Amino acid sequence: MSTVTDARAAGPGETGAGASALRQLIEQLGDRVIVDPAALDALRTDRSGWWSDGGALALVEARSVEDVQAVLRIASAHRVSVVPRGAGTGLAGGATATPGAIVLSVREMDRILEIALDDEIAVVEPGVINAALGEALEPHGYAFSPDPASKAISTIGGNIATNAGGLMCAKYGVTREAVLGLDVVLPDGSLLSTGRRTVKGVTGYDLTALFTGSEGTLGVIVGATVRIRPIPPGQLVTIAAFFSDLTAAAAACAAVTASRVRPAVMELMDALTVAAVTRYLGTTERAPGAAFVLVQTDGAGAAEEGDAIARVLREAGAFSVEQSADPVVAAELLAFRRSMHPALEVLGEVLIEDICVPRSALPAMFAEIERIGAAYGLDIPTVAHAGDGNLHPNFVVPPALVDAPGGEVVEGAPDIVWQAADELFESARRLGGTLTGEHGVGVLKRRWLEGELGESGLELQRRLKAVFDPLGIMNPGKVY
Repeated sequence: MSTVTDARAAGPGETGAGASALRQLIEQLGDRVIVDPAALDALRTDRSGWWSDGGALALVEARSVEDVQAVLRIASAHRVSVVPRGAGTGLAGGATATPGAIVLSVREMDRILEIALDDEIAVVEPGVINAALGEALEPHGYAFSPDPASKAISTIGGNIATNAGGLMCAKYGVTREAVLGLDVVLPDGSLLSTGRRTVKGVTGYDLTALFTGSEGTLGVIVGATVRIRPIPPGQLVTIAAFFSDLTAAAAACAAVTASRVRPAVMELMDALTVAAVTRYLGTTERAPGAAFVLVQTDGAGAAEEGDAIARVLREAGAFSVEQSADPVVAAELLAFRRSMHPALEVLGEVLIEDICVPRSALPAMFAEIERIGAAYGLDIPTVAHAGDGNLHPNFVVPPALVDAPGGEVVEGAPDIVWQAADELFESARRLGGTLTGEHGVGVLKRRWLEGELGESGLELQRRLKAVFDPLGIMNPGKVY
């Protein structure tokens, strides 16, 4: 968040290991090395809004695997830290520059290398935009399942680094389920290929899964072999339902899951979020003060499944349920849901949280969010991927809250927000959930990591990181 610090980014180091590393980078990579202060300052933040205290030594815009290898060999030789970065759309501060580090961008490595329809795989570079792969696959009747709300701007490499989820996870899985193999440059500059092109394979430990969600702490992803899937035949049915009570809406979504029907999309937006998005888009609010549930079914049985889900929603208390097979309606409603983040940013600085609970606990978690908001005097507009129990409570921090007495800013938000977040995470864990479903730990959730993993679990993960990164140069200060 922009309220973290007003300090200017530190300039490139002029002496010592940093200066030597910078000279070598420029000698080997030329104009791919950027040291412009404004460019380096921009790297101190990402979509999370968190700002680091100091700036990078340099930005390197890699264009090939060899570029990445050269950077890591130089960094290892001089023991200079490296922060891997894609499009900078992360929501946990995981790709933000640390003082004196080399920020290694793979955004320009954006080629789709292969689409193999017979094997239902694609091979891509890490800088490929998620939506661009979808657009390339659509004429062939295929899709890439991971579908984060940021798919129009986020890269597949970044999606893999955070194990991103999205709107279609409940039916088609998170990013990890779509990744078969990876090419990774390790901290010493060596190239490791993990996984395979086959659907099955159990040779050795599953390093592909380990790197998926590793947030740049083990190596730099430079290539990926991913699953693609046929677009289901038949129509797409979209259901829009409104509830006067938020907890009832959450219970209705849990009831849909219990009915054993698997929608492709099931999203829940509370009344605060619906109102914010409506104002942002300049549309008329259809049901003021109501919670909104968006469901889509696909495939040959979409119509029958849509009818079944509509019945469940009505029986659970929806006062308005509408179904449509019109693709224009579907696109408009999905765009409404995807507008959540920019709509809330209009109201103030936004801290987007990312808890996940068992789907049966969704109503209880929404009730906890309402309780916590009331206890701390905070509005916490919340959306949820209700099909898989992943909630995004949003702490909107207006300037008045920052300027108020006791509004001390700590890591980007007033301390009262972190107190409320602490209760939020504790509630999620108590209900059998986790502190992050898809955004990752980054810097914003480090303080709660041991509470979920336990002391021995956290220590084991630190030791595992040290196997891959013995010098500790990969994305320091993030996660661990």
